[in-house]
Amino acid sequence: MNHTFCVAPMLDWTDRHCRYFMRLLTKHSVLYTEMVTTGALIYGPREQLLQFNPDEQPVAIQLGGCDPADLATCAKMAEDKGYAEVNLNVGCPSDRVQSGKFGACLMAEPELVSECMAAMIDAVDIPVTIKSRIGIDRQDSFDELSHFVEIVKQSGCDTFIIHARKAWLDGLSPKENREIPPLHYDRVYDIKQSHSDLKIIINGGIKTLDECQNHLKHVDGVMIGREAYQNPYMLTKVDSLLYGSPETPVERKEIVERLKPYIEAHLASGGRLNHISRHILGLYQAVPGAKIWRRTLSQNAHLKDAGYDVIKSALDLVQGEMERVEEFRAALN
Repeated sequence: MNHTFCVAPMLDWTDRHCRYFMRLLTKHSVLYTEMVTTGALIYGPREQLLQFNPDEQPVAIQLGGCDPADLATCAKMAEDKGYAEVNLNVGCPSDRVQSGKFGACLMAEPELVSECMAAMIDAVDIPVTIKSRIGIDRQDSFDELSHFVEIVKQSGCDTFIIHARKAWLDGLSPKENREIPPLHYDRVYDIKQSHSDLKIIINGGIKTLDECQNHLKHVDGVMIGREAYQNPYMLTKVDSLLYGSPETPVERKEIVERLKPYIEAHLASGGRLNHISRHILGLYQAVPGAKIWRRTLSQNAHLKDAGYDVIKSALDLVQGEMERVEEFRAALN
């Protein structure tokens, strides 16, 4: 797996429809599922939770859990389904995750995490990776982070995705934990320096591809979350800038048109338009007509009989607005 650029696992956001859309924007980025718990996979609607379109590849599944045997079972399920990678969540700070003894609280138990990783690595032939914070609560020194990495890599894990903020497990909400603890990119850089045999991917607060290029001078890969979701068109430049691909970035209008067969197939299977349209609201971010695009989709895509015509209507409106702005600019010149 080439982790030069990754789109982060994001709960309620990076579902299969989101990933299919993102794959139209970038061929090479590694995409991640939302976190799926071992309990949900073992006792819940397994097929539904594991479902993905082969066109999403390379796609990795992120698991949440703390029982080595259960994680091994779920990793094997994911491999059998066709996922390209399994990732263990050791970074989520929510109360619900803590009560289940997985997520960021596991950073306090590196030996258990190492057991979990070893069990999954033994169970599958695909890569098994881990996503963590730089620390939790007052266990946030570089030495403690390095110790965590040293113990976990004994499992055979060679790829660490590190969010460059610590997590406060008591007192901050998940949203606050994404914004309030300060970023310490230098800690992640230093981990790469101290553990040069490992592949280190940096995450947290990264918003532009220029920033990505700067980080790649120090680490092996970059992971972007909210910015890639809220301003997805940035992904069209990833392949050329970060992977050296010669393809020309696809235009927004063409992306929308390429979605048509996928949307129509989803509707034919009983799905709703807003299952997909909610993920493309940011496609025209910072472009003339962006508000028209968002408003047209938001007001109509949730309706019972909404079809691709809603998308086409929004597209026509935003294209018309863009043309009017271009004509106005031309007249000024």
